Amino acid sequence: MTGHIHSFESFGTVDGPGIRFVVFMQGCPLRCQYCHNPDTWKAGGTEYSAEDVAKRVLKYRNYFSGGGGVTVSGGEPLLQKEFVTELFTRLKKEGLNTCLDTSGAVFDEARKEQFMSLLNVTDLVLLDIKHIDAEEHKKLTGHGNENILAFAKFLSDNGKKMWIRHVLVPGITDRDDWLERLSAFIDTLKTVEKVEVLPYHTMGVVKYEKLGYDYPLKGVEPPSAERVENARRILRAGFRNV
Repeated sequence: MTGHIHSFESFGTVDGPGIRFVVFMQGCPLRCQYCHNPDTWKAGGTEYSAEDVAKRVLKYRNYFSGGGGVTVSGGEPLLQKEFVTELFTRLKKEGLNTCLDTSGAVFDEARKEQFMSLLNVTDLVLLDIKHIDAEEHKKLTGHGNENILAFAKFLSDNGKKMWIRHVLVPGITDRDDWLERLSAFIDTLKTVEKVEVLPYHTMGVVKYEKLGYDYPLKGVEPPSAERVENARRILRAGFRNV
């Protein structure tokens, strides 16, 4: 089994607990207006076998003490779920912690057995809920959010631990009524361990320029500290583990 990979990061500290080896997969169906990795959108990328990636990871296992491990991110890793399943199966045999960073956008209830095969070797899911409103989600990403919310429910119903992530963008996701709706949804989930508010930033603008893409959020400034704290307060208001 081989996978198309964009890049690796040896000492990730923001993609799950502890120090992580991060594998960035190539290809994504969403076109999030704030995406800072537009170079991962198109399919392709360098091809690696699961065995090759596992060997690369294991060189760093001494740094994973204290709850660290391996995170597969993207792009969208669920586009290559069979490869990720094989990789995680190999890593679990080595006793490593595995984390999946996904939007859940390609979840398909009709193929839930395939998704469960991956989740059975996944310790934690970082689930990025882009927008709670379906129409606003489509404006933001090009797709609705039905699959994402269904995946969150699927994780909860099957006892899979997750962290919810939400990017706060002024004028796009930062509105109290939307945040309150998202909070109410999160409160229906039984396995959420953490809720993270990620302030929008403009670090990806240079990549858009290099790729010849127009940056869709030109002129949008990062949220103020007060609005970030407001979002954290709302999203964690009914969160049972805070």
